[in-house]
Amino acid sequence: MASGESCAHPCHRLDVNHTIVSEEVQIRALREEDDLSAITALLHAAYAPLAERGFRYLASHQDDSITLQRLKAGWAYVGTLSGQIVATITLRASEANSPCEWYREPSVFIFGQFAVHPAFQRRGIGERLIQRMEHEAVVRGATELALDTSEGATHLWNWYSRLGYRFIQHVSWRDTNYRSVVLSKSLTR
Repeated sequence: MASGESCAHPCHRLDVNHTIVSEEVQIRALREEDDLSAITALLHAAYAPLAERGFRYLASHQDDSITLQRLKAGWAYVGTLSGQIVATITLRASEANSPCEWYREPSVFIFGQFAVHPAFQRRGIGERLIQRMEHEAVVRGATELALDTSEGATHLWNWYSRLGYRFIQHVSWRDTNYRSVVLSKSLTR
């Protein structure tokens, strides 16, 4: 799949008669006309359960300017259903000045600012976004794809592990109130 192409994945919703309707999730590159405030609101909604547990993820409280800064830090993608943005993720190249040693490795790409709206979670959208990031990272020359999350969010750590991500190291970020685990997946098979 070439960069910028859409990929489809069936999703379901209830129509006004409470009948299950199949829809297609379109994963595509962020467009200039996409609603930045809607993406920020999506991030806040998706990270709210983590914030309620005391984890201060940046995505739980960032404003539109921070959302834009983070989207522009790499290759941003969205998942849409019927034209509505229901998911987002950003892929970044290695970061030479990162406080995280693993993120400084030239062949390691990173994804972050990853969210699926709570109403659309557990439908495979997140996994499809990550698969797309894995593909995009390989196309750009990466041999590893990494991420970080709170070590206390064990449900997330377990989910990423099921997708093939392994523990690399711990890192503490200045804008969070927790220690993170850095997880990574080999993209060479």
